[in-house]
Amino acid sequence: MPHLSLEYSANLEGRADIAGLCRELHAAVLASGLFELGAVRVRAFAAQHFAIADLDPRNSFIDMSFRLGEGRSAEDKKAAGDKIFAAATAHCAKLLAEPHFALSLEIREIDSALSWKKNAIHPRLRGK
Repeated sequence: MPHLSLEYSANLEGRADIAGLCRELHAAVLASGLFELGAVRVRAFAAQHFAIADLDPRNSFIDMSFRLGEGRSAEDKKAAGDKIFAAATAHCAKLLAEPHFALSLEIREIDSALSWKKNAIHPRLRGK
């Protein structure tokens, strides 16, 4: 269960390829070698309303939250985070060259006793 959610300021619409970023981050999650294909989810949500730093209208952000199930070592989680953040940093290089952009990533481990899920995708992909 690796779910990577991106929240981004809506003023990035037309300035950033968010769909392309999602695909690149999906590849980075898989490249970690820690997760199977059927479990990976990457999704992005635009924040229509925001107030950033000095309120300069050019200010923008992408905030990533990577939620995953228990059972991986701190080293594995750090390595996955490094891959994800490197992919996002490379994709956002032009934005990061401006003094109006912020990029962040946080990893959150989910308590399995408090997480319910059913996945009909796994059996289909495992059967390949």
